[in-house]
Amino acid sequence: MRILENIISDRGSRYAVSGGPCASEAEAKAFLKALKRHKKFAKATHNSWGCIAQGVPLKNDDGESGAGTVILRMLEREDVQDHIIVVTRWYGGKHLGGDRFRHVQSAVRVYLDQM
Repeated sequence: MRILENIISDRGSRYAVSGGPCASEAEAKAFLKALKRHKKFAKATHNSWGCIAQGVPLKNDDGESGAGTVILRMLEREDVQDHIIVVTRWYGGKHLGGDRFRHVQSAVRVYLDQM
């Protein structure tokens, strides 16, 4: 499991990105459970994720509508298989509108660039 914290801040919201090997929905759930053992991530507003496990796209927006799809599209474009990427957001009190999608993309890009 790799965790990159405090990669983006905007109007009080903070973002982190994490990821690791994942070949099934069960492994995705186990990854999230392990991530949330860190109290900071358990208290996050959103832990949105995407994974292409053995050719099957899996995602969860965790209340951040559309974020899982953004992550999945980037994984497909980069042909990253059997790897989960989770974008975590701690809400800062101000709505970000469409900027939140840009931040999800930026977070995933930071992670992919360091793979």
